[in-house]
Amino acid sequence: MKKLTNSEIENKIENLTDWEFYDNALHTDFEFDNFKDCMSAMNRIAFECEALNHHPEWTNVYNTLDILLTTHDAGGVTELDFKLAKAINRIVEVEE
Repeated sequence: MKKLTNSEIENKIENLTDWEFYDNALHTDFEFDNFKDCMSAMNRIAFECEALNHHPEWTNVYNTLDILLTTHDAGGVTELDFKLAKAINRIVEVEE
């Protein structure tokens, strides 16, 4: 998978609600009503990650989930990161 240029990333991220590009990765965070809802979302996202064979760097503290996407093999952000980010937004049902 080819690493995208900063210009390509900036163009693509405009169509991706609640994600930012910095430190050579796509970043977002979500706040849920409680820990159970957060863990439920993480489990649903995990199934999509396995299907794509692409896994996020993420942290969870109580009801918050921070996600970082980058393709380590490519040394930066690729189309696969955008594909996973869109799937995550569908799973979490991000409002546009």
